[in-house]
Amino acid sequence: MLKRFMIRLNHEKKLSHIGLLLSFLCFSCLTFGQQKAMINGDFPDPTVLYADGKYYSIGTSSEWGPHFPIYTSEDLLSWKQTGFVFSSPPEWAQSAFWAPEYFYHNGIYYVYYSAKRKKDGVSCIGVATSRYPDRDFVDQGIVVDYGTESIDAFVVREGDELYMTWKAYGLDDRPIELIGSKLSADGFRLEGEPFSLLLDTAAVGIEGQSFLKKDGFYYMFYSAGNCCGVRCDYHVQAVRSKSLTGPYERIGTGVLLGENTDWKCMGHGTFVEGKENKMYYLFHGYNKVGTTYTGREGLLAELQWSSSGEPSFVFIPATSLNEQHNVQLDLSGDPNINPYWQWDFRYAKPELSHTAQGIRLGGIIPPDNPTGIALTWRPSSVVYELGAVVDLINSSEGAQKGIVIYGDKDRSIGVGITGNNIQLWLVKDGEKFQIKQEKLPKDLTTLELKLELGADLQCRAFYKRWSTWVEIVPEDRGLTRVSGISPWDRSPRPGLHFQGTEDENAVFHSVYLNNKL
Repeated sequence: MLKRFMIRLNHEKKLSHIGLLLSFLCFSCLTFGQQKAMINGDFPDPTVLYADGKYYSIGTSSEWGPHFPIYTSEDLLSWKQTGFVFSSPPEWAQSAFWAPEYFYHNGIYYVYYSAKRKKDGVSCIGVATSRYPDRDFVDQGIVVDYGTESIDAFVVREGDELYMTWKAYGLDDRPIELIGSKLSADGFRLEGEPFSLLLDTAAVGIEGQSFLKKDGFYYMFYSAGNCCGVRCDYHVQAVRSKSLTGPYERIGTGVLLGENTDWKCMGHGTFVEGKENKMYYLFHGYNKVGTTYTGREGLLAELQWSSSGEPSFVFIPATSLNEQHNVQLDLSGDPNINPYWQWDFRYAKPELSHTAQGIRLGGIIPPDNPTGIALTWRPSSVVYELGAVVDLINSSEGAQKGIVIYGDKDRSIGVGITGNNIQLWLVKDGEKFQIKQEKLPKDLTTLELKLELGADLQCRAFYKRWSTWVEIVPEDRGLTRVSGISPWDRSPRPGLHFQGTEDENAVFHSVYLNNKL
């Protein structure tokens, strides 16, 4: 099997040689020093709201659970994660947790969101509510069920009435359309007939709409183009109308936000008024250095207006990193410390407990998951170092325990310990292969492991023998280059790894992630 895999890999390497060369040249032509985002790491489709003297933002979580990370800020510049909207998926929802949208109405905080419905896989728009902007959200079910796809909710207030807007027909053989409908007073259901806001006659893709009202006009800002991946061309455009229902006319330049020196494929954001009475747009974009390996990160721009009512944006560069940029945790310490792990909730059900030695990781792994359980963080740099100390005494001997860079269940790489062996392993196209194996040094009670990811996407694995790092060197370095590991809509993630039966587990004393910007 490994021989067949090597033949196939060599063939793929020849086909992708030009792509890898171009990627390397791209890294080389930029001064390597990855730019900071307002909200670092993969945080697509951010929504933002101001309440009780603070700003709150929620972003897309896609296939990572828990769902929809929540961040807070005092000034829109420095952000800290404080939780998630959902600890487990709502009963009706299956996957694809996208495009949350904050709304405040009659003393209640609403989060509208998109997800695929369990019974048929159709994307619908649901809503959760709370008395607080950052906790205790309770799902209220589906609000929009329209055709083969309903995503990207945005609520517009028109006097005493509410209107829901969304994207439709993204999966159909017809133009995409932005659609509106009157919303019930409680915000839980549509009322009346849907109406068209904007038709994608150019077939470029339109979505992520948000509205502002100014000088008698409704301004609709939306994103056009391909949102995700290395071929993205996302950008922000605007139209306006005297009526919410239209017709809308183009206003401003063709690309209000799209690309600058450090960022590309900008879009899908919402507006918030700053404390100094300026209007800001929180949106996402790919770092030109990190690209898909750090994902779509949270960015900020100030909205400005010309005397004739044409909008423009002034990009605001970040000046500091998020507080949780780097992580170093003593897992045998305070059990109340929340590192805000995320995992692929579709293919793993992790079980965590704290012991005097550290964190105990186990859980249920479906048979179609060759990787196992990965407890991960969002990296803020394409270059980073991940390390952990594994407890060899209190972990199950037959289980594999270590660290991983996880794209999805079918694409990952890691280093771990099974029995008396240290193993460097790879999952590619749904098959798991052992790249290199070395004997575990004798008479150890713990072992420290480390993965380093370089700017050339080369992954290097190490273990510590006494005070010296020993590299596990594969015969073919091509096996440990992680190009192609990124899912189309999210970044790969580093973290702890476990693979074993339901009655096995792994104990970790400590873990760290150092992003090297």
